[in-house]
Amino acid sequence: MDIIFEAGQLEYVAKAVWKEAKKHSVWAFHAPMGAGKTTFIHALCNELKVEDTVSSPTFAIINEYRSPLAGTMYHMDWYRLKDEEEAIQAGVEDALLSGNVCLVEWPEKAASLLPVDTLHLFIEVLDANTRRIYSGAEVAVA
Repeated sequence: MDIIFEAGQLEYVAKAVWKEAKKHSVWAFHAPMGAGKTTFIHALCNELKVEDTVSSPTFAIINEYRSPLAGTMYHMDWYRLKDEEEAIQAGVEDALLSGNVCLVEWPEKAASLLPVDTLHLFIEVLDANTRRIYSGAEVAVA
């Protein structure tokens, strides 16, 4: 998967990515601050008819949503995690092993907790209005 898109195409892109990658339960989003991780996840949740308020779980670490199309979904933001132990205490491991859809922002903060079949998605900023989203192998964590 490799898609270049502008903001107005986000709904279409979310639909296309879901169609191609819905077999994965854990999705790890790799991108710099402000690249659109949460925005993409919001569009994906719209596509999956989530009725809950979709927002960044920066402080809560995990938000839980219900989707009539995907069931229970977990949206995680690991940006503020200090280490993997803090992630485990926050319930991250339980969510990842639940079999439910897990959408993880800043996965490099506790990369060893991710299952081997995690879908790694990369969002690249091409310019102020254009992004590239593609899947690939996990980035090595130093």
